[in-house]
Amino acid sequence: MRKLTEEKLQEERERLEKMKEFERRYGDHVLVCGIDEAGRGPLAGPVVAGAAILPRDCEILYLNDSKKLSEKRREALFTEIMEKASSFAVGVVGADRIDEINILQATYEAMRQAISKLDAEPEVFLNDAVTIPGIAASQVPIIKGDSKSVSIAAASILAKVTRDHMMEEYDKLFPEYGFAKHKGYGTAAHIKALKEIGPCPIHRRSFIKNFVD
Repeated sequence: MRKLTEEKLQEERERLEKMKEFERRYGDHVLVCGIDEAGRGPLAGPVVAGAAILPRDCEILYLNDSKKLSEKRREALFTEIMEKASSFAVGVVGADRIDEINILQATYEAMRQAISKLDAEPEVFLNDAVTIPGIAASQVPIIKGDSKSVSIAAASILAKVTRDHMMEEYDKLFPEYGFAKHKGYGTAAHIKALKEIGPCPIHRRSFIKNFVD
């Protein structure tokens, strides 16, 4: 059994080495930061962006796209990332602002917020599939970057867990919608509650037009 465990551990380390390809490509002489977001699709709650700068020799096992991880694993990694990252930050843009400027622009705003809070000034940003307007440093958009870059994966987890925690707090304020369970996404139960009760202050009015008058 121990031999199997060691083999699995070696496989995981080899997978993570592959996920450091972009960091190695750009990180020899410059500071590299991963950027990702959580919450573009829900009917309620904020969009949250994460930014993470990891030391070159950093090993955080099981880093991956946050959506591919169990809640328990995400929570554990969230704590480990905060302990091991050279610098990290999150940006949060709420429902009112999303309605005002649209979800894409709100996502960019959350990303710029996160970047502005970092302790260091990165020279290269590895982004999950987007190019952020208004950023002077070099940017590398990577399709499915949260599965290909350890920095983006770390940012993904920071954003996802931060947003999940926020939705759990909102659930205490507005328990009738079930935010702790579905995190604001358009599940059947959420839409049913929305139609029966109407929207609450954290609903995105531009997202719920088809469900409420």
